[in-house]
Order: sequence, then C-alpha cells, then structure tokens
Amino acid sequence: MGVVDSGYVSDHTRWMNEQLEKNPQWVADQKAGRALWWDKPQDVETTARNAESKVAQKPYPYDINFFGE
Repeated sequence: MGVVDSGYVSDHTRWMNEQLEKNPQWVADQKAGRALWWDKPQDVETTARNAESKVAQKPYPYDINFFGE
C-alpha cells in the first residue's frame, strides 16, 4: 500500500473553511436547517404502513407501447 497524503486540502474545502471562519453563524444556521428538514423522529409503525401501501411500478413506463395496463 502507498502512503496517503493526509495534508491535501481541496480548493473547495479550503474556501468553505475560510467562509465558515468569516461567518461563524453559518454553523448554527446549518444545524437549524438540518433539524427543520431532516432530523425527524422515526415511527416504526408509520414506516411499515407506508412500505406496505406502496403500489408496484410497472417496468419502464415511458415505453411507447405502455398503456397503463
């Protein structure tokens, strides 16, 4: 195995780190946005009910011979 250069930082990562240093409030904003949209408590019963109620999609619905049969 070769040696991994752990000192490399991409231009994008370097730019993001600079922006976060200039705007430390972004971290709190990111956490608030994530909590608003993604971090939700999961209910096992609801998840199971949703999985059971799915209707199987027919293969390749964009076929010109597909009439929704």
